[in-house]
Amino acid sequence: MKYKQLVPRFLSYVKQNTRSDENSQTVPSTQRQVDFLLKLKAELEEIGLSEVLYNSKTAYLTATLPANTAKTIPVVGFLSHVDTADFNSEGINPQEVKNYDGQSTIKLDPLGKYQLDPKVFPTLQKYAGHTLITTDGSTLLGADDKAGVSEIITALEYLVQHPQIQHGTIRVGFGPDEEIGKGAKRFDVPAFGADFAYTVDGGAQGQLEFETFNAAAAKIHITGKNVHPSEAKDIMINATLVGMELQKALPAEQVPEKTSGREGFFLLTDFSGNIDHAEMAYIIRDFERDGLEQRKKLLQQIVDQLNERYGAKTLQAEIYDQYYNMYEVMKKHPDVVQRAETAMKNLGITPDEQAVRGGTDGSIISFMGLPTPNIFAGPENMHGRFEYVSEQVMEKAVDVILEIINLTFKGE
Repeated sequence: MKYKQLVPRFLSYVKQNTRSDENSQTVPSTQRQVDFLLKLKAELEEIGLSEVLYNSKTAYLTATLPANTAKTIPVVGFLSHVDTADFNSEGINPQEVKNYDGQSTIKLDPLGKYQLDPKVFPTLQKYAGHTLITTDGSTLLGADDKAGVSEIITALEYLVQHPQIQHGTIRVGFGPDEEIGKGAKRFDVPAFGADFAYTVDGGAQGQLEFETFNAAAAKIHITGKNVHPSEAKDIMINATLVGMELQKALPAEQVPEKTSGREGFFLLTDFSGNIDHAEMAYIIRDFERDGLEQRKKLLQQIVDQLNERYGAKTLQAEIYDQYYNMYEVMKKHPDVVQRAETAMKNLGITPDEQAVRGGTDGSIISFMGLPTPNIFAGPENMHGRFEYVSEQVMEKAVDVILEIINLTFKGE
């Protein structure tokens, strides 16, 4: 490969557990993220970057590659997150499948209990001739977003090793808790000092994302009334059954497994409890801000109706916004998107600019005043045991980062 340390770097990174914890109140949510960021700090210093700083208040690691030209050039930034999603991430054992033929089923574990089958995962068919990195079936891989971390660091290492390549000032940042929607809210945009930035946190080759969901979350607390079943008539309130009524009252077709494209949804992510008390957690998504507000209103109306039936405060809802559609910001900065488009086209990559059915740290950071679209990092089937990434696509992601830097230098 052109970048000799890219794959070894990635394989090393994914073996270190950096899973975030939604229930934690610390910054970041887990100490293991701090440990990993401090490891990256030492690596960035060894590579030769400047202003390498871990900020314990924001839990962001930032660094600078100074300009090697007197030419006045905008400062470009690249960002990625170090945490992994809510799936087993202890004891990650990545496996390499060399020269994959695009048709065979890949056994993840020795017994073949878990498989990557092209009939189930048709995206495999486009990777004929590639070397794939997979899990062993017991964990996620963590390419979301350690592929992005690896690609950014590899790109900067390449520039350090090739000082003849002229460039302006480049800023990089690695943050925590993206998977639980908390990390970017603490990001210090003025201190970062970039004019525009890119998160390297997308999926398949060519993805260029500058339109995301508007997002909200809800926590529902249900207080039941538990009495002996023999005396329950007209007295008992079964909190779990009340929760089931709430779920049934939502539009049945507006769930992730039945929606696509620009359709929004309600997703019940957690439901636990008993007769006496139950807890429910939802995420709510819509591409239009008005649509998000209507969905939040509908959920609250259902809660209110159930309270009328079972008694005031039987259900209590906490509904709060998480992030907004970055297109509201990016439409004012078309040049930032165009530069990424041009970089990909220059490398023979067709940009895939579909609205992303999710969000990135860039969704939050863009609204902080730093326009930050998202470019591909390579992973497929993220957040679970079937996650994989192509080594060749990771190399292409490094190429795109370098080409964006080159176009910024040229003023294109």
